[in-house]
Amino acid sequence: MSANGGPGSGTRDHVDVWGAEPRRNVNPCAHRGAIRSPSPRSSGCTQCVATGDSWAQLWMCLTCGQVGCSDDSKNRHAMKHYEETDHPVITSQEPGQTWRWCYVDERYV
Repeated sequence: MSANGGPGSGTRDHVDVWGAEPRRNVNPCAHRGAIRSPSPRSSGCTQCVATGDSWAQLWMCLTCGQVGCSDDSKNRHAMKHYEETDHPVITSQEPGQTWRWCYVDERYV
């Protein structure tokens, strides 16, 4: 995970300051058309709540509004949602974070 709370490893485009906006890639993401304006389906990761687990951060699917726990969380439900649905773009539900990430292109949108 990058220092700004978003997905990504050392090989992905990211910033070094917590909460700052990531550098934008020059080429636009091919999956921007999947972005909708959904309302979050929940205020937490319902799958973690059901099992009594906690999460590090919450991310929301920008196609359907599903809220899941981040890659830094034990269960990685946001990633699992993408793997099950092919909904490609997520955003943070954390205060002060406005990034959007495409799982397919592995880049900020």
